[in-house]
Amino acid sequence: MELSLYHLLALILALIFIIKRRLSKPISLPIIGHLHLLQDPIHQSLTLIAKKYGHVLHLRFGSRRVLVVSSPSVAKECFTKNDIIFANRPRLISGKYFGYNHTAPSLAPYGPRWREHRRFTAVHALSPSRLPSFSSDLRSLVLKLYSGSGDGFIKTDVRPMLFEMMMNVMAGLIAGKRYYGEGSADPEEGRRFRKVVEEVFLLSGASTVEDFIPAARWLRLGGAAKRMERVGQEMDKFFQGLIEERRRVEKWKERNTIIDTMLSMQENEPENYSDVAIKGMMTSLLVAGTETSTGTMEWVLALLLNHPETLKKAKDEIKEQETLRLFPAGPLLVPRESSEDCTVSKSYIPKGTMLLVNAYAMQRDPELWESPLEFKPERFDGGIDGDQGYKYIPFGSGRRRCPGENLSWRVMGLTLGGLIQCFDWQRVGKELVDLNEGVGLSMPMATSLQAMYKPCQEMITVLSQL
Repeated sequence: MELSLYHLLALILALIFIIKRRLSKPISLPIIGHLHLLQDPIHQSLTLIAKKYGHVLHLRFGSRRVLVVSSPSVAKECFTKNDIIFANRPRLISGKYFGYNHTAPSLAPYGPRWREHRRFTAVHALSPSRLPSFSSDLRSLVLKLYSGSGDGFIKTDVRPMLFEMMMNVMAGLIAGKRYYGEGSADPEEGRRFRKVVEEVFLLSGASTVEDFIPAARWLRLGGAAKRMERVGQEMDKFFQGLIEERRRVEKWKERNTIIDTMLSMQENEPENYSDVAIKGMMTSLLVAGTETSTGTMEWVLALLLNHPETLKKAKDEIKEQETLRLFPAGPLLVPRESSEDCTVSKSYIPKGTMLLVNAYAMQRDPELWESPLEFKPERFDGGIDGDQGYKYIPFGSGRRRCPGENLSWRVMGLTLGGLIQCFDWQRVGKELVDLNEGVGLSMPMATSLQAMYKPCQEMITVLSQL
């Protein structure tokens, strides 16, 4: 009798332990794993899961092991002690079709060729020496706004004008082209260029079931792969045309675009600078330089319009850091993958595990930030140093940190400075600007920003002389 009672108590305790253990982690289903827990936007779903189950999540997306990190200390561990282990990218379908079979610098595996292209990006493609070429595009934007203004406030669509300016900037750097405004190239070519960039961004940011359940492609449970293949072919055809056009430029003419530089290096290092490598570089630069910068600047203006007292202060100093804290261009840092077994936060991580660092969650964590959902640019007055820096990583960290970070800060600062110094801005109506997030690789606004503007009275003389 006593023995039976002992066994019964042991069984009850064991069941309680098993139930508690199961409740301490998300429920995984056969075949799909934890995919059923994800809804767009994915970074918000993972933030809610982390609040319930902890800042380090061991999940399974279909057949893939996934480590989701929402802790600065654990992110630091991944990007320092284990940085070289997590220096690879997972092989996703988007990388096959948009990254030239995973050879584009932003998606390539860590190794000698990636290091060579990383060096090229820093020294030639995104060096500060290319900044002066941007000034003419900013001047054109300011002049266009001034030419379309009147005596009072008029309405404008903010996103298209910023997107077109950044497209001109990147097209100029890459191929010596301008697709919008004064001195623009073939309008039809510009439309094709814009369509390719927008579709690449839309599809790259989409949840693709084929990446996690390979059988889905053969069972036709998802159609993203076929669409990616079509868009990838259109992109390749367009980029190859730009390369051939630069090849035909006479030697005596100015040849200082990124394509020109890579073509000259192709003569001595054909294995590192093939046409495919050039097109992969073009893809990485366009992804880094158009949608991400456009989206961030749109968020900055939206937040300033909702905080007019801060907008007045911004006439003296622009601080984009707080916008990137609340609305990072990459809410989930570009995924990485472990090249060997390792330990993270005292847990065993097998080779081939995908790493997702949720910058969005860390940058809105009430344990890390005072009033995390409030827009307070002054919180960055003292900067962020040391270990605390890992709670704010909008450009990533470690070996695969965004190489265009410094140039991006300067371009966004000059653009926003020009717009705010030269024009007065206000909301279209009394209602606050809608700050809901849309779906996409760079976390766009759900509703494109519209705003009212007029030239600053004290700047009219200067603007009239442009």
